[in-house]
Amino acid sequence: MKPVVLALVGPTGVGKTETAIRISQAMDAEIVSMDSMQIYRGMDIGTAKPTADELASVPHHMIDIAEPDELFTVSRYREMAIACIEDIRARGKMPMLVGGTGLYLQAVSTEMKLGEKGADPELREELHRIAGEPGGPQRLHDRLAEVDPQTAAKLHPNDIRRVIRALEIYESSGKTKSEQTVADPYESGPYRVLVYGLSLPREQMYARINARVDEMMRMGLVDEVKGLLDRGIEPKKEGGAMQAIGYKEIVSALRGEITMERAVDLIKQGSRRYAKRQWTWFRHDPRTVWFDWSEYESKDALIDTLIERIQTDIRQ
Repeated sequence: MKPVVLALVGPTGVGKTETAIRISQAMDAEIVSMDSMQIYRGMDIGTAKPTADELASVPHHMIDIAEPDELFTVSRYREMAIACIEDIRARGKMPMLVGGTGLYLQAVSTEMKLGEKGADPELREELHRIAGEPGGPQRLHDRLAEVDPQTAAKLHPNDIRRVIRALEIYESSGKTKSEQTVADPYESGPYRVLVYGLSLPREQMYARINARVDEMMRMGLVDEVKGLLDRGIEPKKEGGAMQAIGYKEIVSALRGEITMERAVDLIKQGSRRYAKRQWTWFRHDPRTVWFDWSEYESKDALIDTLIERIQTDIRQ
């Protein structure tokens, strides 16, 4: 039986932080953040990090672990998060992933694919060299047919990219692409992840997001962004922490490209769109058991019911 890991997911602003703390206190759990922006130091207000009191109430991991100008990959998150989970388990505690970054949940729940780990550059170069020779594509396809006839039967010899990828998978792992394709991708992961989601009717969700952005402005989001700029941390076209919602808009306002009022409107709009994408992502995860705030008479009622469900699922 695989070890159990809990996960609390949902769109931005839905109340994951407070709920996770209550669950952790009841379940003797520790929180492993699953937020792609809370990993960065010095980006506190715009990422809605837990407060100092919240951080002190329950052990939190994977927060403030990188500088805003660092490249932080999904594979690096997986490696560090799994190390945290194993440390928590070794101390007899329950690990609980908390956040809205679907890719991070997927990374911990499944085995990383070849493309995520990185292929052997020498092997790739050799395969591309063969593909460029007269008759090369057919030779590669024949080579694939010898080791993975199922995949080869689905690919045309001229589909060079997929043929090469299938060969890379076999050469690097010793297993064919067909063997690595499972009906349930989560069966390949190291843990039995029990996923629970928090939700609200859309209009209520959007109202909470708008109010949350206003609160961030009152808390000093503009000064936080100024501080990052003073440190030489700039928005980059290729992405990075300063391209996050709430930061790039304030930078534009500080540089006179838009008004601050317009920046706030754009932050609210971007946050609402992001929440919708998160909702869509987690709705497609068949493991997620949903709890909608509007269906309970109080916050305590939902959290108590959620804790009871978690305890039942663990026993089963």
